[in-house]
Amino acid sequence: MSCLTTAVLMTLKDAAPPFVLSLDIGTSSVRAFVFDAQGRRVSSIDAREPLALRVSSDGAAEIDAAELFDAVGRCLDGALAQSIDLISPNAIAGVAVTTLAPTLVALDHDGVPLTPVFTYADTRCAQDAAALQARLDEHEIHQRTGCLLRTSYWPAQLAWLRRTRPAIFRQAASWATFGDYLELRLFGRRRISYSAASWTGLLDRALLSWDLRLLGELGIRPGQLAPLVDRDMPIQGLIPEHTARWAELADVPWFPAIGDGAAASIGSGCSGPTRAALTVGTTGALRITLPNVAQVPDGLWCYRIDRHRALLGGATSEGGNVIAWLRDTLRIDEDPDVLDRALSVLPPDGHGLTILPFWAGERSPGWGGDVRAVITGLSLGVTALEILRASMESVAYRFALILEQIEQAGVTPSAFIAGGGALIASPAWMQIIADVLGRPLIVAAEPEVSARGAAILALDALGVVVDERDTTTGAVGFVPNPDNYSRYRTAIARQQALYRRMLQQ
Repeated sequence: MSCLTTAVLMTLKDAAPPFVLSLDIGTSSVRAFVFDAQGRRVSSIDAREPLALRVSSDGAAEIDAAELFDAVGRCLDGALAQSIDLISPNAIAGVAVTTLAPTLVALDHDGVPLTPVFTYADTRCAQDAAALQARLDEHEIHQRTGCLLRTSYWPAQLAWLRRTRPAIFRQAASWATFGDYLELRLFGRRRISYSAASWTGLLDRALLSWDLRLLGELGIRPGQLAPLVDRDMPIQGLIPEHTARWAELADVPWFPAIGDGAAASIGSGCSGPTRAALTVGTTGALRITLPNVAQVPDGLWCYRIDRHRALLGGATSEGGNVIAWLRDTLRIDEDPDVLDRALSVLPPDGHGLTILPFWAGERSPGWGGDVRAVITGLSLGVTALEILRASMESVAYRFALILEQIEQAGVTPSAFIAGGGALIASPAWMQIIADVLGRPLIVAAEPEVSARGAAILALDALGVVVDERDTTTGAVGFVPNPDNYSRYRTAIARQQALYRRMLQQ
């Protein structure tokens, strides 16, 4: 669908050193870019490798660890090959990394994966999440770690592995995110940032240490987890196996991987409480950066960006994945621009449908990990295009519910910066979300907000200060229609009524 942004691309002659190579390891692809000292992406360097998330009807959502590492390697190869004769060997001052979060992989004593990389979307542990909720004080743990005892996080996934794969659970010498597994492969040792650790659900967010009480409940030893570091503590010295392949990076500082949500917020210019980042890629999220969060509202999470800043918000398991599934299943193969224009002229909530868009389970705000998608109101007169529009609206309603929770915490952002590939590609969806929220949306001028955010934080650690807001917002804005907003409020109430009925079954 038509792209809305004016990407912040610089030719090399206009770029200002030092440069940061930024790796963005997402759900559907790995990407590598180079950013200059002002946080601008260099146009001539763009390496991408697609990923295949393995999903199944039982709730699996996993990636092979070796395949993911190889994809990272090919992206590094591509980015460095594209930079030959453009950037001098010593011009790359650091490597920044952001990953999908959370991820979990079991390693043996030699650091060899015993399992695939389990992602946040894996819901096979729903039974174990429910058992933990019944046995432990979820409210207390939510306030301590910023995370609920739900399928997206390590406690439920570890309990599931302990129950269903006891031999692997016993054999596991360590438990890793993909970010610290990547460091282990590259440097022979691993660390984990406060940011990535906070996404596991096992970090005490106030003490910035592993939550020993929760580890004990799960049968995990602290020594099985990576040492904690902040995002500004780099590692250097690739092991010999990789030095020959990536000689330009052999002694360059690599910064620990941070969560993709933290990176996207910084990359969108949302580093303070007045600007909220709304991102829709494969999945979605609405986040706001605060110096501290004393009380985490029900249904939301609180992660760390670093020792100084927290990230309050909610994430959805639904986003571009829902639209991609519908287009494929309903065989909607129109030109993307033509399709988006057709969607934009359909009346708001004019289809008679009510949809729970939980194709991959629910995260915020209700966290019904094993709840599934529902479409009601179908008739012979409903078209595939109306189903697609209704699904876009249904995803937008989830953001409205998350915003209500954020505002109940006493935080009212004045600007909403929209980013993410699925959202940026669709003006129709942008307008829907603006109308649903009743708030104007400002489009991020840089589409690769996660990669940019990781690069900005790496530059900061290198002593290079970037005003991340300088080049993050484009001129295109979407202003809400008050009449549409009123119609959507009624539709949200209808969706919530359906949601409550489904939970009672």
